[in-house]
Amino acid sequence: MLVSTITLSVVLIGVLLYYLKTLKHEFLKFRKLGKLPAPPCTNVIIGNVLHLHTSPENIFKTFRQWGQKYYPIYSIRVLNVNAACILQPEDFELILSNSKNNDKSIVYRMFEEWLGTGLLTSNGRKWMTRRKILTPGFHFSTLQQFVGIFNEETEKLVEIFKMLCDQPFISINSHITQFALKSIAETAMGTKLKFNTKKEIDYKQAIFNIGEILVYRVTHGWYLLKYFNIFSPTYSTERAALKTLHSFTQEVIADREKNFSTVPTEEHDVYTSKKRLAMLDLLITAKNEERVIDDEGIREEVDTFMFEGHDTTAVALDFALMLIACHKQVQDQIYEEIKSVLGDARAKPTYSDLQEMKYLERALKEVLRLYPSVHFISRKLGDDVVTASGYELPKNTLVHLHIYDLHHNPDIYPDPERFDPDRFLPENCQNRHPFAYLPFSAGSRNSIGQRFAMLELKAAICGILAHFVLEPVDTPSTIVLVVDLILRTKDPIRVKFVPRL
Repeated sequence: MLVSTITLSVVLIGVLLYYLKTLKHEFLKFRKLGKLPAPPCTNVIIGNVLHLHTSPENIFKTFRQWGQKYYPIYSIRVLNVNAACILQPEDFELILSNSKNNDKSIVYRMFEEWLGTGLLTSNGRKWMTRRKILTPGFHFSTLQQFVGIFNEETEKLVEIFKMLCDQPFISINSHITQFALKSIAETAMGTKLKFNTKKEIDYKQAIFNIGEILVYRVTHGWYLLKYFNIFSPTYSTERAALKTLHSFTQEVIADREKNFSTVPTEEHDVYTSKKRLAMLDLLITAKNEERVIDDEGIREEVDTFMFEGHDTTAVALDFALMLIACHKQVQDQIYEEIKSVLGDARAKPTYSDLQEMKYLERALKEVLRLYPSVHFISRKLGDDVVTASGYELPKNTLVHLHIYDLHHNPDIYPDPERFDPDRFLPENCQNRHPFAYLPFSAGSRNSIGQRFAMLELKAAICGILAHFVLEPVDTPSTIVLVVDLILRTKDPIRVKFVPRL
């Protein structure tokens, strides 16, 4: 009891000192942000902390309620940090189309012990350099080669579902996550994962653990601050997970670097010219030939892409399978398109085949409208901004851009909870605001992997629907969405898989 009291006292004193140190700086912004609509503060010192110190599902609901009540913009305050929450497409455009606003906000600092300052978290010249190095890894000539890997991993996923399909339902999340991890590891890193060794199993578990820990820190806002996090009950688990993650990544890099000069070009066409190098090989080349990145920088980017490259795609596929199961007419139309393009629905699609599947693409776009994997992004303004509704946001203001609320705006998307792929027919998009749909962000800092993700999703759905009819168990009305690093459900999504005759 005494130890707990002392620990609490130290944390409170630390919060107070930190608060006073930055109070003057924040007060200048507060004067202008104070003119924005805002939910009532719990008290003058901690702001809205207690509104957000609750369960992840309640936090998610709270933000949705605030978005509806205070549209098109409102402010929140956590301890001494003020932020403006952005909801309308005109303001998204003002912020994201200006490269002066490219810097990520302090929200992303919680990733730095894991990801360092890689492409997700870095700012300024470092971000520009890393983006330049990595962009060729997502050239269409490289992506074409990846489709074979997507097909191979989909085939393995289908075999798992075949073994389980006699059950009333399959909880799909863990299987989809493993599929996505294996896909990103082989395509971007040139590393095959089988998850049949302790090292690989520990790595997968560490990714799960670190995700849960970071969510805990989000819902206990004072632990977002690095020096307070040492008092967190999850701190020791976090250190152990980070050690596992970094050790695994460093081993992958060392192995790839050792064999880099002897990669067999006949096996993987992605290595036949510089522009076709996969991501890890681009990084190694940049280190050896251009000297613009070091070993730690390579580790940062590998960790970043192992996280971002699997997690966002995995949850998108989870939601896609649920929605396809719930909408038989859409499922049938996707299947007919697959047969039409491939001739035999069980044939393996090529890059060109997947590009032809326009209805499947519209369905996936609608999935990502309803359930954007990255439901929220945050920036620090590099210039003063006057919003479309006339509010002044001074330079250095934190802005939280709520993509989920943007995608569920009934003025942009009538009956926004309805799943309708035809929202993305060309004639239905032509008058829509260009910043009204942002599943991959927008502007110069948009997602580098969006075409990669769409190809992987298409390939997976082709393979799954070739072998199964999906029937609903969970539906949009039964799932519970939660605040997380990306959009998730409280419980795994369940789908019934019926073998296709």
